[in-house]
Amino acid sequence: MDDDEGLQKTLQQILLTNGYSVLTATTGEKGLQVAKLQKPDLILLDVILPGIKGREVCVKLKDDPVTINIPVIFSSMISK
Repeated sequence: MDDDEGLQKTLQQILLTNGYSVLTATTGEKGLQVAKLQKPDLILLDVILPGIKGREVCVKLKDDPVTINIPVIFSSMISK
């Protein structure tokens, strides 16, 4: 889950090249929907998202029995 589509495409290409399947979402709301429906093995989660922020998305994921066991890795890009 990341609203930076350029970064999202770069990570997606790296993961696909290495044999992983990739699901994407640009908002917290959409990411929660995807996580509940697809139950991914891992979530890469941006801290700052439009709408529901990353930390709140993580809380919702961990409060839901369907997604509670999905590991989450937070990411954040710092621009100068």
